[in-house]
Amino acid sequence: MRSAPSSGENIAVLRKVRGMSQSSLARQMGISLSYLSKIETGLRPATPPLVAAAASALRVTTARVYGDPFSDPSQQHELMDALRTVVRRHTLPREDVPAPDALAASLKRAAQLRANTDYLKLLELLPKLLGQVTATAMESDGDATAWGHVADVYSCAYACAHRFRQPDLADMIVSRQQWAAQQTWNPDAVAAAAWNEAGTYQSAGEYSDGLAIVERAIVQYEKTPGDDLERVVHLGSLHLRGIVLASRHEDANATAHHVRRAKALAERVTGPDVLQHNLTFGQGNTALYELAAQIELNHPDKAAEVAAPLLKTPPPGLKPSRVGRLAIDAARARLATKDLVGAEDALKYAFRVAPQMAEIHPMAREVLRVLWTLHQRSRPELLAMAKRSGLAS
Repeated sequence: MRSAPSSGENIAVLRKVRGMSQSSLARQMGISLSYLSKIETGLRPATPPLVAAAASALRVTTARVYGDPFSDPSQQHELMDALRTVVRRHTLPREDVPAPDALAASLKRAAQLRANTDYLKLLELLPKLLGQVTATAMESDGDATAWGHVADVYSCAYACAHRFRQPDLADMIVSRQQWAAQQTWNPDAVAAAAWNEAGTYQSAGEYSDGLAIVERAIVQYEKTPGDDLERVVHLGSLHLRGIVLASRHEDANATAHHVRRAKALAERVTGPDVLQHNLTFGQGNTALYELAAQIELNHPDKAAEVAAPLLKTPPPGLKPSRVGRLAIDAARARLATKDLVGAEDALKYAFRVAPQMAEIHPMAREVLRVLWTLHQRSRPELLAMAKRSGLAS
């Protein structure tokens, strides 16, 4: 029983529903008929740019192509509905203002759950916490720190909406994050909101528009005074987002530009990468983004070479959310270079350090599906991962 179809399988189903032939869809996606056939049957992964191309040709959203990663989505949907209600009525919090120590503890827990990719527990916490931070900010007489906390919690909410592929909710959350950031015109919070706004375009496969958002935010942020670490983290993170968008847009020049700027800023972070306002920045995370760009620009051999030492000794300061993504990208690179055993090892690493991310991340699922198709039940650990991801019963 296959209860949670992957992107490649969904492309096949949606194509047939539209009455479209493989040759017609392949032509509109700009790939060969053979390549599309392999994507649909699980012999090749559906990469984010290919998902975007398929969604455009099929006139659906990328979220529709990615599908729901859960075999039993009832719990996740119930939690998401609770979050959606609180986000919708953002100026009418029902919660009372909590004690400062209690609120600080909840904020710290939310950041930890996000960094550890424990999205379901984070979803349980968010509705009440959003109400509490909003009520606190509304009674703070315009305190910048209080409104910054509101923006930070919305950033955690965005992470859940993004990972659970709820694009309409993600858009709403970004608008609320921008609203919170502008209550006292906090440039750092505005930059963080722009980072997530560009992420909504990235998820939708609208890479050029996402780049426009990033570049506008960079210009605006550079106009603000200051030269502290917080500024470096926010500006550097915007360039990291630019790396992904530019590489998926197959713009090598823009990719190189954002890599250069990010590296220059990362050199100013002494020691391990730092995490501020749910943004991780430093030399380690910059290296991870550069690695991912090599995959998107069709240089998987170089990406696999770079990934090997990073997986052996992950850069200090990186949380499970980033190390898990490193492992998933390493699996993508190794699969593309036909190192199937290495790809499986990288996925097992991702499942160890960031299990929930590995179970639902679309590229982890696509790599797993290809390995599962090629090896079937001959590898017990592969079967165990396929079961956890809902790709096998």
